[in-house]
Amino acid sequence: MSDAAIVDTGPLVAFLDADEEHHAWAVDAFRTLRAPLLTCEPVLAETMHLVRRSPAAQEQILEWVGRGTILLAFDLAEECAAVRRLMRKHRDVPMSLADACLVRMSETVAGHVVCTLDEDFRVYRRDGDEPVPVRMPPPR
Repeated sequence: MSDAAIVDTGPLVAFLDADEEHHAWAVDAFRTLRAPLLTCEPVLAETMHLVRRSPAAQEQILEWVGRGTILLAFDLAEECAAVRRLMRKHRDVPMSLADACLVRMSETVAGHVVCTLDEDFRVYRRDGDEPVPVRMPPPR
């Protein structure tokens, strides 16, 4: 079964870097995720920074965006108040801007799971106190 997904930085980096711990998991996950993969600009900025020493990986990310395989589906200006509320609510974690945008996307885009390696997504709550639907490797 394929999933519609909102994708985080970790799986993108793991997919692109065969030396990453979760590379095999990411390759398997991306085989079953339904395109387009949704994300936000903060995730792309983090990803591009983490793969900065691999021009081929950076080129691949930009190719996916250009082809529509990855779709930027979030307007921070429109969602700023909601993102701010989430970051305040999860201040004790703490929540990054990218994570807040992804949680907010999960509130506004029906039927999508958040594909992530970040265990904080097991703590974050959306729509009040609802767990964020996630796809991630099993806990160790």
